[in-house]
Amino acid sequence: MGGKVRNDFDRYVVMLPTGCIIPQRDVTPIVRRSSVYKQIAASIEHIGLIEPIAVYPKSPNEYILLDGHLRLDILKHLNATEIRAILSTDDEAYTYNKRVNHAPPIAQHFMILKAIANGVDEQSIATALNLDVVSIRRKRDMLEGICPEAVDLLRNIHVPADTFAVLKKMRAIRQIEAAEHMIAARTYSARFAKSLLAVTRPELLLGGQNGTGKDQPNEAAIAMLEEESESLVRDLKAVEASYGTDMLTLTVFCGYAERLLNNARIEKYLMKNHGGILATLRSLLHEAQPAGSVRTN
Repeated sequence: MGGKVRNDFDRYVVMLPTGCIIPQRDVTPIVRRSSVYKQIAASIEHIGLIEPIAVYPKSPNEYILLDGHLRLDILKHLNATEIRAILSTDDEAYTYNKRVNHAPPIAQHFMILKAIANGVDEQSIATALNLDVVSIRRKRDMLEGICPEAVDLLRNIHVPADTFAVLKKMRAIRQIEAAEHMIAARTYSARFAKSLLAVTRPELLLGGQNGTGKDQPNEAAIAMLEEESESLVRDLKAVEASYGTDMLTLTVFCGYAERLLNNARIEKYLMKNHGGILATLRSLLHEAQPAGSVRTN
């Protein structure tokens, strides 16, 4: 591509006085009462600051806070006079955490197992996360009885712990099928998992496989599954209704973007100042390109 990739941050973490940092928004009392705030506060109090805040140096003694408003507020309430920070080379007007992929439940499960394996007791983990020990044990045991293939399918998805409790009542092959059904429907609730459990053949269930009585799907469960299926069909019809307009919009946009990038001066400017935008445009044009077509430039 040519040109060097510009670093958005300095390479080193620095210590800054908390009084020199200028927040871009206030942390309200409602936010301070939230579970997220309390969890971060507990982590900082018992472990310390893990992730430095991000700031932009406005002047030698003033730094605009780009990311870490909750961490800064918590440390100020703990009477901290300094805070670890990384310096941004640009005053970006967006919140970094909106671009962060938070750990899904399966990742949390493995993180807890690793911490325990490294000698951290459950009470310490619970204290650091502002949870009770019962919750930590529940996360620890969440995947017991779940086959590796189903775990792999749901690894990067935010699946409620109650859903895994339902999957544990199925045999491995049915767990995989249920996971695939949930992914196809983009529905991971325990309610949907229970509907799949209710219509599962007795031989694919763990225990009570006599094919009669409670092993038979009841009307309520079938109705629940039908409701989820109807919701999926409605979503598909909504996509079909807007597909033509969306494709036309995409085609017009791609044509316009391609003409822009055919201008050497514009492409050079984007490469120098907005490499990320240029890469995104190129990726979009490549993905939207019809199969078998070849660009001449």
